Amino acid sequence: MTRSPSPEAIRSDALAHLRQYADAHPHGNVKLGIIDSDGVMAGKYVSMDKFRSALDGGFGFCDVVFGWDSADVLYDNTQVTGWHHGYGDATVRLVPESWRPLPFEAPTIFVQGELDGRHSGICPRRTLARVLDQGAAKGFATFAGFEYEFFTVAETLESLQSRQFQNPKTYGTGGFGYSVIRNSAHADFYQGLLALCREMRMPLEGLHEETGPGMLEAALTVAPALQAADEAAAFKTFAKVYAQQRQMMISFMAKWSEKFSGQGGHVHISLWRDGKNLFHDAAAPDGMSLIMRQFIAGLQAKMAEIMALAAPTINSYRRLVPGYWAPTSSQWAVDNRTAAIRAIPGSAKSTRVEFRLPGADSNPYLALAGAMAAGLWGIEQGLTPPPPITGNGYLITPKARDRLPRTLWDAAQKLRGSAMLRAALGDDFVEHFAATREWEEREFQKFVTDFELKRYFEII
Repeated sequence: MTRSPSPEAIRSDALAHLRQYADAHPHGNVKLGIIDSDGVMAGKYVSMDKFRSALDGGFGFCDVVFGWDSADVLYDNTQVTGWHHGYGDATVRLVPESWRPLPFEAPTIFVQGELDGRHSGICPRRTLARVLDQGAAKGFATFAGFEYEFFTVAETLESLQSRQFQNPKTYGTGGFGYSVIRNSAHADFYQGLLALCREMRMPLEGLHEETGPGMLEAALTVAPALQAADEAAAFKTFAKVYAQQRQMMISFMAKWSEKFSGQGGHVHISLWRDGKNLFHDAAAPDGMSLIMRQFIAGLQAKMAEIMALAAPTINSYRRLVPGYWAPTSSQWAVDNRTAAIRAIPGSAKSTRVEFRLPGADSNPYLALAGAMAAGLWGIEQGLTPPPPITGNGYLITPKARDRLPRTLWDAAQKLRGSAMLRAALGDDFVEHFAATREWEEREFQKFVTDFELKRYFEII
């Protein structure tokens, strides 16, 4: 891993570039965006004069985007935002280094922001930054890489809605994982997405067919952790845009059908210092350093407490079933994809931890923040992990300590009761996010599913 320029130098260069851009396009517009609790990007166009002002002093954005759910229904149980605050403006400060070209809107660019002031505690980006700062205070530079499995449909949202999302026209039929035939036959779609990701500064290091109709997987290039999460959030948004511009749809929901494997959002993590990967120790068993083992021990011990960050929707728990390439407990293993934590031995460059619990529906900032908080806690406590599992993890009955919550409600209670997460992420974040997950469960409980109608209507 080459040494990166300092964050201050990167921000300074980006700010100078954006000022030059504004001067060169005085009558243009800029698209600004922020990521909400669900990982959804909210934003708007602003004039160039407004953009210049925002570069200097930020701008206001109605805090309702953190006060409603993904269907724009207002929460009734949050404190930082709500009717009791009148849904005023949250202060947003721009992140100059997050700017990206928008090839399909040239010369317009996109710039991301993050919440400031009293709302900063519930901002996903600021939450991740706080955890990374805690690691930096211990001398750790964190690098991360996100990979997403996603579902691709060869029809529009309106078409899907007309059939209540039943029998989608998948982009390809049957399972054909890693198919060269499919990615060659669909080369225009593949090459266009790869090119978009390069041009928008969120490059992919891999893109391939997954097993299942319409299933693809994209691996984003490893980067400093906060940058990696920015790129992941941008990818999830603009991959959807890319598909919809072609009368198609991409979905990152965790499980779209009980017949097929779900969609993961795995996170690869390594800790560095002075250009050295601290997870690598050629003299240690499996080439894994003491720090790496302590990180794994913390992640395993606290996985139930960070569950809501990795599995944040009702649908998340449909994915976490045996035999479908998703973990069902907090067990760890060496290069074994049946475990929640896959330790990947390798070279001094490639040794890392893969956190396989998060689904594609997870907010990248929060999935990484939870993993980092738990891993850093393990290092601080000097923990030693139990022996890794071997063989088929689905056939191993997990110990009580390794069992994970089976519902979003239970995961929210684990989050709310976590002293470790309150210390690492802050009380405001824990209270707010736990409340939003409880709301999600309550909303779900209002509805009668097709399963219930088919199973109970006649016979009970």
